[in-house]
Amino acid sequence: MTGARVELSGWGWRHSGRHTWALRGVDLAIAPGERVLLLGSSGAGKSTLLHAMAGLTGDDAAITGQSEGTLLVDGAPATAARADLGFVAQDPQTQLVMARAGDDVAFGLENLAVAREEIWPRVDAALREVGFPYGRQRSTAALSGGEQQRLVLAGALAMRPRLLLLDEPTANLDPAGAQLVRAQVARLAEISEATVVLVEHRVAEVAHLVDRVVVLDPGGGVSADGSPADVFAAHGPRLAAAGVWVPGHEPAAPPGPGPGGAALIEAAGCSARAPAAPGMGATAGPMVIENADVTVRAGTATALTGPNGGGKSTLLTLLAGLSRPLHGAVRPRGSLAQAGTRPLDRWPARTLARHIGTVFQHAEDQFVTGSVRDELRFAPLRVGMGERETEEWVTRLLHQLRLTTLADVHPFTLSGGEKRRLSVATALSCGPDRAPDVLFLDEPTFGQDTRTWSELVELLDTLRAAGTAIVMATHDELLLGGFVDTALPVAHGGVGTPVPPERALDLAGRRHP
Repeated sequence: MTGARVELSGWGWRHSGRHTWALRGVDLAIAPGERVLLLGSSGAGKSTLLHAMAGLTGDDAAITGQSEGTLLVDGAPATAARADLGFVAQDPQTQLVMARAGDDVAFGLENLAVAREEIWPRVDAALREVGFPYGRQRSTAALSGGEQQRLVLAGALAMRPRLLLLDEPTANLDPAGAQLVRAQVARLAEISEATVVLVEHRVAEVAHLVDRVVVLDPGGGVSADGSPADVFAAHGPRLAAAGVWVPGHEPAAPPGPGPGGAALIEAAGCSARAPAAPGMGATAGPMVIENADVTVRAGTATALTGPNGGGKSTLLTLLAGLSRPLHGAVRPRGSLAQAGTRPLDRWPARTLARHIGTVFQHAEDQFVTGSVRDELRFAPLRVGMGERETEEWVTRLLHQLRLTTLADVHPFTLSGGEKRRLSVATALSCGPDRAPDVLFLDEPTFGQDTRTWSELVELLDTLRAAGTAIVMATHDELLLGGFVDTALPVAHGGVGTPVPPERALDLAGRRHP
């Protein structure tokens, strides 16, 4: 089966409620079987273009707005080609439709009326190809973000698409999982003629997998197009200055460790289970964290590292007081104990929010208003900050995290990287004098270009220098190698002994001693 042809002529898209165009004047032709890497700064419209190719934009589609020009797949509107495409979105949670993993992968095959005797062999083969660590019966509710990502990719591959659209498919994966995905993309070139369009920030690790690099300008069209070697040779410095992840031009984390300080949080003997499978008579989920002892100190940056499904996000919510451990307790210590002496999961919500900031893996989980500006105004006004002081701080945050032009748009319409920056900003929106004592972040640098990555890390470094404790679950090599003070391995229910930063990359599987 040959790959699909994609053609765009003068194509543009403006989201509903936006004054500016996400993309405009895009002229692009992708031949059947080509492997194309889309690049651009955060908010350049990469995900928007993938959504359009998947037939998800338009008056009768999931994403509404105004379009101009033409976008055709095999000479027809993209909506007519849905049966021939596989799409992996930036947020895998939005694509899970069934309660059990096997059923979720089979869902697309059933909709394509694949013969019953073919479905389960294709499901099992796709799960093996992406390294899914469980069987068909695994509850999708019990999966980590990275495991969800593998499952969604398996669902796309099982359909044997002629056009495969991948939006940062390795963003939340551990190194082993990311390598499996890249190997699968490489294998597609050997066994299939499918056309592949990929968005990925780990450019150095995928450049050899593609035939062509296409660079998008924010609100504009294509600014560079050619082989990876030609594009980076001719445009590398310019693209790097615009925030594109060009190999050899990666940003550096702020040098030097944090000041360190007294203990603020102490977890002793903490255990937690995964969510139970849905349905009557479901048994309790497996233990994810067992007998964990963790100390969080002021003025330090701690990275929780380890494989997907190892319990990093679960441990993060335990330490932040957002969930109650099955056994053990998470208690405040030092200056934090002045706000309350009970375990953190028993603190009143207002007190917890004042002293503990949390940035979730899924940014939408913490948005509560209808605009970016109102999202940042919400917390400071509730804690009694004056109107003028609130406006000054919100304006500063918008500028610092490059959200000024998006101040009046709905948070749910932001790109993945923009949502992540807004979620960090909301955790800090009570102002520098009211910064949380401890800030917990789940994959904080997801979806960032080099400029916003640097600005976000510099903001975290400023907080750390002022005494805030930073705790983050991350696979980000640059953070692990240059920013963290200590790494805490989390895997298969166990929480290991903290190790110095030079061991962080070893634990992440990126570097070997």
